[in-house]
Amino acid sequence: MGVTMKGPCERPGENEDQREEVIAPAGCFAGVPEADKDSEADSDSDLETEGIHGLREPIRDALHVGSCRAYSIVPTMYFLNQGCAPELKLRHRGLGPQGAWALASMLTSNPYIKRLDLQDNGLCAAGAEALAYVLSKNSSICDVDLSENQIGVAGAQALCAALKVNQAVQKIQLAGNSLEEKAAQYLAELLLVHTGLKSLDVSYNQLNDQAGETLGPALAENTGLTELNISWNHLRGPGAIVFARGLEANIFLKVLDISFNGFGDSGASAVGEALKANNVLEELNMSNNRISAMGARHLGLGLRVNQTLRILVDMQVNREFDDLASSVKVILPGLCIKTGAPRVNYKKELLPVFRPPPPASALK
Repeated sequence: MGVTMKGPCERPGENEDQREEVIAPAGCFAGVPEADKDSEADSDSDLETEGIHGLREPIRDALHVGSCRAYSIVPTMYFLNQGCAPELKLRHRGLGPQGAWALASMLTSNPYIKRLDLQDNGLCAAGAEALAYVLSKNSSICDVDLSENQIGVAGAQALCAALKVNQAVQKIQLAGNSLEEKAAQYLAELLLVHTGLKSLDVSYNQLNDQAGETLGPALAENTGLTELNISWNHLRGPGAIVFARGLEANIFLKVLDISFNGFGDSGASAVGEALKANNVLEELNMSNNRISAMGARHLGLGLRVNQTLRILVDMQVNREFDDLASSVKVILPGLCIKTGAPRVNYKKELLPVFRPPPPASALK
């Protein structure tokens, strides 16, 4: 799909009435000739064959093309060839907000797609609102990847509101979306009510210590999440301590990645205390958190008591921590401690124009 020459995060010009006309429910096929509408309405057997919410491929394609025309978008052949595949993967296509609204016309009524991957499409807040509309209507989609779309606080608010209404989504990835302190409130509200959400990725954002203070109590009360990635944020100080206290009370989380934050010694001590009470967590990554030998010692005191943790990824350590780790492994021989973990290469490569020039010797 291509987009018209607008700003990367500019909202579509259509008003809400025009959007509702384009995103018509199944049975009101925007952009479909009248003859097709009539034949579809008269064909009960076809509806029974495809399911009451299903669209035959010609109708679905016509609906998609009509929506693209309404938003001045070039239809993508990949989507038209999608058929009944359970995954729609459109990464790095430059869809933008208008492309998201064009897709919404089909996605709201498609019973086949289970996984939606729109990573790195410049969706911004307006595009997130389009996908929120889809997720509020479609209960078939259970896995969503909207990483690197700069949806911001407004986009997070729209998505969380939709997921509170329709709780079919079990996994959502929101990494690299400029989520700041205000977004934490919407995420916390989601964690309190969406018991079906199993995996949440909010890494590579700007969630700060105040966000930690907001998310900690929600994590303590959450009764469904089993995997949380909040690495590469700014959890530190009191926020890191409150967040760790949430881990102490949580009885469902099994995998937690809090690496590349700023927990420091006080945060490490709080995590150590949490591990004394937590009897569910199995994997913990807290590498690169400015933790000294003193903080590691407090963490180790928690490890001595904890009976469920199998994998701990820690920072580059010194001899003192090695000795401490050895003593802990006497008590917990099954514990795997990984030190000096390399950074995960999450960010996509820069375009060639931004790469540094090769050395002069290489050009000879």
